[in-house]
Amino acid sequence: MKVIYRITYPNGKIYIGKDLTDTITYFGSVDSALVEPDFTRAQRRDFTIRKEILWESETATDTDVSRKEIELIEKHRSNDPAVGYNRWPKPRAGRPIRELRIPDRNGPSGALEASGFEPPSSCLQSRRSPS
Repeated sequence: MKVIYRITYPNGKIYIGKDLTDTITYFGSVDSALVEPDFTRAQRRDFTIRKEILWESETATDTDVSRKEIELIEKHRSNDPAVGYNRWPKPRAGRPIRELRIPDRNGPSGALEASGFEPPSSCLQSRRSPS
């Protein structure tokens, strides 16, 4: 089973990630340098987080899961530092919708419309209009 999960921290901030193996003890790869400043030493002594499965599939490809992860990050705004700890895709107000292609071992995959962010150059393939 492949899943997209949301981690909610005691301060209400969230992190959204994917787990391609549905490992119950996996709580994501959030950057601890982003989380640590939000909690005092005393708060760290008794710390509870919540993990919720937002989406799951037995048949989705890894590429499908990556697309869904981006969709849910943007939907829940977890890439907004005031809301969450995701730092990609970066939100960019006022930028046009771009087409994102997520590379796959078998070659380029279908397009994902995603608004307001600049994906890593390794993921972005420019599309030119025919002359």
